[in-house]
Amino acid sequence: MDVAAVARCAGRCYVSPAFGESRNLRPSLSDSRSLEPAGLKFRGKSQRRLSFFRRIMATDESISGRRGETQQINGNVVWHACPITKSDRQELIKQKGCVIWITGLSGSGKSSLACALSRALYNRGKLSYILDGDNVRHGLNSDLSFKAEDRAENIRRVGEVARLFADAGIICIASLISPYRKERAACRALLPQGDFIEVFMDVPLHVCEARDPKGLYKRARAGEIKGFTGIDDPYEPPLDCEIVIQNNRDENSSSSLSEMAEIVVTYLDQNGYLKPS
Repeated sequence: MDVAAVARCAGRCYVSPAFGESRNLRPSLSDSRSLEPAGLKFRGKSQRRLSFFRRIMATDESISGRRGETQQINGNVVWHACPITKSDRQELIKQKGCVIWITGLSGSGKSSLACALSRALYNRGKLSYILDGDNVRHGLNSDLSFKAEDRAENIRRVGEVARLFADAGIICIASLISPYRKERAACRALLPQGDFIEVFMDVPLHVCEARDPKGLYKRARAGEIKGFTGIDDPYEPPLDCEIVIQNNRDENSSSSLSEMAEIVVTYLDQNGYLKPS
């Protein structure tokens, strides 16, 4: 690693405390040891897991850029505009970015629909990406529990990531129980009007419980899982979603899945998402 480059960066930027004991890290070029705070070594493996989750705080130098390059958001945190816009990216991949938010009870077929929809879009040459409620807990949200506040944070993070995918011009398919209207509305508010497409898997509780593909309903009924949606925690169905799918048949039926996926694809096509803006 180039020592001078590190010194210039550390002198300008806010650095996460994971890099050392001090937030105001301004190493001296004359003392190479100051470039290696506890737990961080430039030659060899670090003994401390580095964290990049704190926001980078802009300095006076970054704020004083030319007009049009940055936008003041809150205090010293600014948004740096890029000349390549969402429209440019959409034109490049010949589609419009949006978020398809699939909500419903556990066992309603959300993940199955998400995969079938992604395949249908792929067959049409359209780029999509799935944010599955279980999958994101293996990485991005692995630090969250299933307490009420952590479940809300889980939805918030997925909503923010989905917004970034849509801004990249990608059709993002978010598949989560997301039981509360307030949290889904907050995710909708992150996107431009029309770019949040809520798909409600309208499947009765008794059908989902009969399927019970993960055995979670059985465990919830036995008291092994507390706060399980549909059993001892409520699910608030959408009041004004874009698409409602009633999936009372075998959720793994290929014909059923393809039919459901085609409903969503037709909506996207009719609303101009499968061609550039």
